[in-house]
Amino acid sequence: MRKPVWLFSEGSIRDKELLGNKGANLCEMTSLGMPVPFGFIITTQTHLEYQHLSQRIPDGTMEEVYAALVKMEIRQGAEFGNPANPLLVSVRSGSVVSMPGMMDSLLNLGINDEITQGLAKLTGNPRFAYDTYRRFLQMYGAVVAGKGSHPYAQILRDYKHQLGIQENCGFKPENLKEIVGLFKQVHQPPEDPRTQLEKAIGAVFTSWNNPRAQTYRKLNELPENAGTAVIIQAMVFGNMGRKVRMLQRMSWILSFH
Repeated sequence: MRKPVWLFSEGSIRDKELLGNKGANLCEMTSLGMPVPFGFIITTQTHLEYQHLSQRIPDGTMEEVYAALVKMEIRQGAEFGNPANPLLVSVRSGSVVSMPGMMDSLLNLGINDEITQGLAKLTGNPRFAYDTYRRFLQMYGAVVAGKGSHPYAQILRDYKHQLGIQENCGFKPENLKEIVGLFKQVHQPPEDPRTQLEKAIGAVFTSWNNPRAQTYRKLNELPENAGTAVIIQAMVFGNMGRKVRMLQRMSWILSFH
């Protein structure tokens, strides 16, 4: 039976060919009771179908994604698209053989204007909320909209020069709010988190064939027909403090091996 989506609690290291190296390791870590932010995996087989369908997500796949998302919401105690208690996710590639940095990933997906305001209220930290939104807009525009990183980097450079600061950590909430507006002038992502998610999944699948991934496979004599899984995982915010950064780093490092 075709099963395009697997929860972290359903797979194991034995399913590496189907779930990718990263995804299989996240499943194994979950089964061992490690504190891994919960999530699910869209299989390498689904990616091969996506390619066969001329880069169209196979019928029924998104319905399975949304069903898995509900289970993630229950596990995490937050709701995707709910400004009062938002669940944000990362969307990452995960091939059978690790190809670090060669394909695309997105962070903080599921945020918009209203959710940013809700996140600021929930955390009592508007700087964190607008910095999270800024990061999402930058990655979404670069990866999904194909704008690249340059226009966003130039905005940040110009703004820091204007303020006379050297690092992003010097931005105040009102600065970040203005930067968000400038980023939206480069590209305005969909406000609907579900639309964001579907487009991000397609972009990560498509990144299997970007030039750097093709070159990496050629140099390392890796198969072209293995495909990549897509991992959707609850966000742990690296800009909230040292403890959560350590948890995030452990989850990411272990999932690469």
